[in-house]
This record gives sequence, structure tokens and C-alpha cells, in this order.
Amino acid sequence: MAGSIRSKITGSGSPMDATHAARPAQRPSRLMLAKNAKAAPDPPALEVREVMDIRQAAAYLGISSDSLYRYASENVIPAFRLGNRWRFKRSLLDSWMEQQSSLSLVPTASKIVQSRQKKPVVRAR
Repeated sequence: MAGSIRSKITGSGSPMDATHAARPAQRPSRLMLAKNAKAAPDPPALEVREVMDIRQAAAYLGISSDSLYRYASENVIPAFRLGNRWRFKRSLLDSWMEQQSSLSLVPTASKIVQSRQKKPVVRAR
């Protein structure tokens, strides 16, 4: 009876208890974590609004925001100011892109460019 009490107090009643007590707690492996982890949700798709700010419009057009700001300032691209911020309407950008792409498809009359005449070379004496 005394042996059973002693084994309960010290925890050395079986060889399994001794091996588990000597080992530190193991961390789960990466493979175990990957199996147990739920699939991460896909990042939300680029939300395209009807009225976009400069960053959203630049991402929509695939150009830098600095270039877009310059184009808007020079009235190259359809934009309007709301307060001190540029705004871009998606439908106007789409129609502007259609117009620009159709202009590039229409053959234009080739311009006749006259070559410049070279100046005569004066020999050094």
C-alpha cells in the first residue's frame, strides 16, 4: 500500500510516466499546423466604384498615381475635382479608353517630312 501511495506522489508508477516527464513539451510541426489550419479566405477583389479617387483610378488603369495626377492636371484624361481632390468617373474613363484605342486603329494619312539639308562643312585652315 505504501508503494502505491509513493508512486502516486512521485509519479513514477510506470515507465511511460518517467519518459514523458523527462521530455519537454513538443511544438506541433509545420505540417500539422498546415493540416489543422483552415484555408485562408481569398483577398477581396479590387472593388471598382463608379467614382474613384486617384489611387483607385490608377490601379484601375494600371498606371502610377503620379502619372495619373499629371494627366488629370493637363486635361489629358477625364477627371474632376471635388474640393481639392481629383475624382474619376469609371464610365468616363471607359469611354475615354475606347476613344483612344479607336483612334489608334484608324489609319492616318502619312505626313511627308522633308529632310533637312546639311550645312556645308568649312574646312579648318
